Amino acid sequence: MTTTQPADAPTTDTGPASDRIVDGLRRQILTGARAPGTRILQEDLAREFNASRLPVRDALRRLEGEGLVRLVANTGAWVESLSVHECTEAYLIRERLEPLLLSLSAPHLDDAVVDRLADLATRMQGADLETFLRLDREFHLLSYSGGAAPSIEEIVRRLWNSTQPYRRAYAVLVGVADSPATHAEHTLLVEALRRRDPQDAAHVLELHIRRTRVELARHPDVFDTD
Repeated sequence: MTTTQPADAPTTDTGPASDRIVDGLRRQILTGARAPGTRILQEDLAREFNASRLPVRDALRRLEGEGLVRLVANTGAWVESLSVHECTEAYLIRERLEPLLLSLSAPHLDDAVVDRLADLATRMQGADLETFLRLDREFHLLSYSGGAAPSIEEIVRRLWNSTQPYRRAYAVLVGVADSPATHAEHTLLVEALRRRDPQDAAHVLELHIRRTRVELARHPDVFDTD
């Protein structure tokens, strides 16, 4: 006869407990609750998520693959951190890859998805910082969800994850949630997608990412010292 563990019981496999740790730790990193460069102690995670060491280790490996955690052999785990040069390089890659991904995804986005993008763009206007960052991420990743290039989409998602803490710090400094240019670019993206013009959408997106890259480079104080 098999027995069923309570939902919050520690487990010794890499199934539900590992998923729970991945979801929780990912949320903490993306919302800024764990800052870049912060050490992650396995024993603390085991206590926090009521799990054994095995799913903790599995979760950390998975989050490393997502670009959120850095594992150093025989040393430990840290929240991923970037220098200003590394972040600039990541944005340069995004500046090339994301317009390509959008142009491939756009033909597969139906009217319901475009309507959802329009709603997200509207809700971002006047939103508080945390709501803006959450909706902005959902907006862009949804626009890439046409399924035409899953390998590129995976790379882009990893780059979004590793640059997210610096986007957040920059947004606090310059008030990006209230930026007319940011909202105008989101609106132009939606309009191009509604017109079924992926080339125009890709061009708007390239400028959108470039502007963020240039502005971030002007605020080296949001990065760790090289």
